[in-house]
Amino acid sequence: MLIEKLSLTCDRLLSHRQLACCQSYCGIPLDGMKMLIYTNMDIEHKPLLLTGHHGEISAMTFGKGSRPVLLCSASADYVIIWDIELCQKRTKEGKVAAGTVIGSLLGEVVYLSFCFSDERVAACSGATVYILSSKRHEVISTLTSHLGPLTSAEFCPWNKDILVTTSEDRTFKVWDLKTEAVCYQSFVLSASPLLSVFFLEENRHLITGSTDGQCHLVTKMDLQKMEKRHQMHRGTVSDQAGLTEQSDVDEVETSKPALRMALCSSFIDTSIEHKKDNSWLFIGSSDGLYVVDLATSELLNALYFKDYPNLSITMAGSWSISPGLDNSMVFLVSSLFTPCVVLLDLRLRDLERTWACGEGFSVFPSSPLLLESPLNAEFKKKKPEHPKKKGGIKERPLVFHSKVKSSGYTSAPRSIMFSPKTNIQKNPSSKTANKNTGLLLRDYPADCAAPTIPHIHLSIVNKPVHCLQYSGDGKQILCGLGDSSVFLYKSSLTGNPTVYTGHDKPVSSVSWSLNRQWWLSASEDQSLRIWTHGSPEPAIIMGDSLFSKPIRSAQFYYLDKFLLLASGPSLYLYLYNVDITRDDIKRYQQRSVIKLAKCITTTSATDITALSAINDFFSYIVVVCGSDRSIQVFDMNKGSVASALPDAHSRAVHCITQNKGSMFSTQTPDSYNLFLTGAVTDGVKIWDLRTLRCVRRYENHLNRCHPCSSAISPCGRFIASGSEDNCAYVYDIRSSRYLHRLQKHSDTVLSVTFNPATPELLTGTLDGKLRLFQSSSGALLSHDTSAAVHSIPNMTA
Repeated sequence: MLIEKLSLTCDRLLSHRQLACCQSYCGIPLDGMKMLIYTNMDIEHKPLLLTGHHGEISAMTFGKGSRPVLLCSASADYVIIWDIELCQKRTKEGKVAAGTVIGSLLGEVVYLSFCFSDERVAACSGATVYILSSKRHEVISTLTSHLGPLTSAEFCPWNKDILVTTSEDRTFKVWDLKTEAVCYQSFVLSASPLLSVFFLEENRHLITGSTDGQCHLVTKMDLQKMEKRHQMHRGTVSDQAGLTEQSDVDEVETSKPALRMALCSSFIDTSIEHKKDNSWLFIGSSDGLYVVDLATSELLNALYFKDYPNLSITMAGSWSISPGLDNSMVFLVSSLFTPCVVLLDLRLRDLERTWACGEGFSVFPSSPLLLESPLNAEFKKKKPEHPKKKGGIKERPLVFHSKVKSSGYTSAPRSIMFSPKTNIQKNPSSKTANKNTGLLLRDYPADCAAPTIPHIHLSIVNKPVHCLQYSGDGKQILCGLGDSSVFLYKSSLTGNPTVYTGHDKPVSSVSWSLNRQWWLSASEDQSLRIWTHGSPEPAIIMGDSLFSKPIRSAQFYYLDKFLLLASGPSLYLYLYNVDITRDDIKRYQQRSVIKLAKCITTTSATDITALSAINDFFSYIVVVCGSDRSIQVFDMNKGSVASALPDAHSRAVHCITQNKGSMFSTQTPDSYNLFLTGAVTDGVKIWDLRTLRCVRRYENHLNRCHPCSSAISPCGRFIASGSEDNCAYVYDIRSSRYLHRLQKHSDTVLSVTFNPATPELLTGTLDGKLRLFQSSSGALLSHDTSAAVHSIPNMTA
């Protein structure tokens, strides 16, 4: 992918000199005091020779504008501005190309940069930065505050009076050029000196790079750690111990300094529609070029010099990076140990093809069930037993009814024999009519605002709210609590809840069945219970040492055909049959039946920390997360692990949420392949099953120790996350910056969930409080069913 367009051998080492490169030209020092200017599109053309310095040229840079193309060069004696097109014209006329001296005797200038209007130039010399006019010989201001030599200085693109400088004292400073004062000074960011600084104009973020390869944005990115994750994802790390030991002996670990950074907008088709600020950060380091996706802080690709034997360079000393023509990037790189400079070209389409390749999955089945598939499991049907005929008189019942009316000997005598009903009012809408017409539903509003308006605040118990889930119709809500109980509320949170008890430890997960006739609860006490309406006792209890470890997650699966649960390293698939009838004599005997259909163990036998599967339609895919920080995709049609993604987070994932939509909303089919994962100290990531890659990261919320959950809205436009700063955060799914910060919670927000029917968000806290938020545009929709759009068959709630 890296193409060498020019290789030039110099008379001296240029490993730590600032070289100049722009879209059309590149500049290289010659014989110390001269410069050669090459045209990028026509390298074979005779370069432009510029002379005028009397000292060794130490820094060069091109201006930000395209007309005229300005070049600034610096030596110990002069700082000179050159108009490239004017110099070319004078050379063709046989005249000597000349520039404009804008500074003199500033010392050894190590870094130059133009402002975005090309009116001013910043020159770093020692611990001082000089602000020079690009039109005339004038020092506008002199700024000194760093404790060590400066390494770079850049003007702010959205505020011409802001300058940021980095230094070997491991800090950066933000200067107000109007007052010539420091308006912000960072703490020590790294153990190594800061080398470079870069602005992200769209998000108004700042990135700094250091010699130890750490880039500081809102989150810290480490090139070496990203490189290891990238290699593991691509399968380059061998699982064989012998090969690993050999590689450790042969390879020497070196630092990866972030010598230069540049931004490029990618053109790849992403999974999130209308995805914002989709940009790649190119980081030039000593051993190659690193391409980082800023939306995820993940390494997309690493282009090492050693992988391109035709290049004239093996280690880089300095980089100059610029967008090129025809969807490309150009790089001017000096060798670290040899007097050589090369001009490299990279086609972005080549990067996109390598990024997009890989084994992908879909939540929608692409093939029928296999004959041996665990999803074909059924209960064995009992064959009817026909007793053999025997002679003699058969036993017959004395009565023809199953129940015999009492004679009434023990009841009190009647005082009133007959009392007619005279005030009977007929109901105009009969139950039969209701059954025939069905339940009318309004579509979930696709363009409503996020639910941010506080509506109800409810205190239930002084125990954590570990899990929340709405029923499919959005009319009821289950709350799994830390006191081992389950509360069933109306979605309006009015009235007294129905309380279900029986677990001995905190409830870890709750789940509604698709028909909403029953629901389950799983607990840390290694048991699972299925409950039905109107009964305080569970219809099914799965315990009695069935599982050796606590059940981390459980749910209904495959249109309510199976129970899916995780305990230890195993994923269990159970058939079940709920029978709520009971014998009054043997009332504690459970008539419901369960049967193990399949048990699958994760790769490397790591304990499962979270799982998710879609129950609303047939899907073979189950996504689980392990304690080894991996994400594993199970193909339940085959009954095996289909793929494993190692080191998905820096900590073990505690929450996984698929984009399941709801019966009230419709999304594009590809949107259902998105899922969220959350880990302590590592924020929330959104993944695409089709590529098994992280496509965005959300980390404005605070999550350092508690398992805060996250949720996707039914319309697929918003993401909600709990936080430890007593707030809930609402993100736009297309942007990494949060939209709303829902404050005034009494404690850490552990659980969040969206109502599938109306734009409402429910949050649960560590101290047992519930808060309901509504949308400004959808607050009235929960009670308005007059304008029905479609109907579904009536289902028993």
